[in-house]
Amino acid sequence: MSRALAGRTWFPIWGVMHHVGRRSSRHYAIPVALVPVVRDDVFLIGLPWGPKTNWAQNVLAAGGATVTWKGRDVAVSQPRLVGTDEAATVAKPVMRWLVASGRFPAFLMLKRRGPSESGPGPGSSTGG
Repeated sequence: MSRALAGRTWFPIWGVMHHVGRRSSRHYAIPVALVPVVRDDVFLIGLPWGPKTNWAQNVLAAGGATVTWKGRDVAVSQPRLVGTDEAATVAKPVMRWLVASGRFPAFLMLKRRGPSESGPGPGSSTGG
């Protein structure tokens, strides 16, 4: 279900993370839930399975990726793991309860660089 909704213009809470495997060099596209934030220059993604999630490690190792969001590809850079306290400072007030709930052991914060002119994001596989 999330794959069908992810990245669509009318469903902004889901995006598609396009990244390259750090060991396999394969291109992957996975749906991710984006935490609504108060800043326009970052994406915040909860990591319910922790910071060692393969796709998150791939993005950290590469120093960036592409997120398809609201029907557009957005280049992201400067990925970093953040804890609940820092994540709560950028989350919209209505979402702070979820951020502070302890459901996510870590969050991935990414700097948004703007829409890509290259069309669809790289890769179409799933996994990490």
